[in-house]
Amino acid sequence: MKNFLFLSIIFMSFNSFAFEIPKPFAKSIPLTSDYVESNYLQYDFEAIVKLSNCSGAVIRFSGQPDTSKAYVLTNGHCIQKPGGYLSPGEVWSNKTVSRSMRVFDAKMKLHYVTATSIVYATMTNTDSAIYELKETYRDLMDLGIDAYLLIESRPLLNTNIDIVSGYWDRGYRCHIDGFVHELLEGDWTFTDSIRYSDFGCETIGGTSGSPIIETGTRNVIGINNTGNKDGGRCTLNNPCESDIDGNITVMLRSYGQQTFHFYNCLTPDFKIDLTVSGCNLPK
Repeated sequence: MKNFLFLSIIFMSFNSFAFEIPKPFAKSIPLTSDYVESNYLQYDFEAIVKLSNCSGAVIRFSGQPDTSKAYVLTNGHCIQKPGGYLSPGEVWSNKTVSRSMRVFDAKMKLHYVTATSIVYATMTNTDSAIYELKETYRDLMDLGIDAYLLIESRPLLNTNIDIVSGYWDRGYRCHIDGFVHELLEGDWTFTDSIRYSDFGCETIGGTSGSPIIETGTRNVIGINNTGNKDGGRCTLNNPCESDIDGNITVMLRSYGQQTFHFYNCLTPDFKIDLTVSGCNLPK
């Protein structure tokens, strides 16, 4: 197995850092080949995506045919907007791009794929983006890559979860500890965020965009995006929780975002159309 291990640790410099993007000298356990190999055995990396700055996963909507262009799920803050992050209220829809990324097959070999458009991206209410690839699901299956299924229902409290990072070649395991009315971080507000339990999912920079997978399945029920590292109050890298009455709580926890909302905006041919009746994604 060690012959095909590939560790990609890219140190990136930004004016400011947030939302689990890798920091120079980010605190983490040493990523030795033995450690990574044990992660490969413990977690399911098939269809996990390695981006230059984040993680992601090839996902598929229920009923989506093999002939469809494949989708990659990641965070809205991972799309490499020139000049910084998406602004509050900003939405990208069907924007042509060209971005190379790598995806693991069932034998842990990495394959290059190419994204040709950003189907949807925002950092308003959620922190999510979907890329469309040049490759179809059938093309990926021919490479030994079967997509994760994106689940269309809201996840449940205490669900056991795995968070698998392509950027770091490592996984985390814990459970859903709660749901947050509003998660405040810098200028951004996320609604109905997923809070992880206080042991097992201490995610680090570079895990942004990692899928939240129901343990023991290939079902994606959310997307990892941020965490409070230093105990700060509602600042970049230090999100805080706000309840329905506006009371603020600071917790040293990591968080993810809901993804079931995408189903409310699907057309019969599995495109995301923000004009579909019942679509509640930011527009």
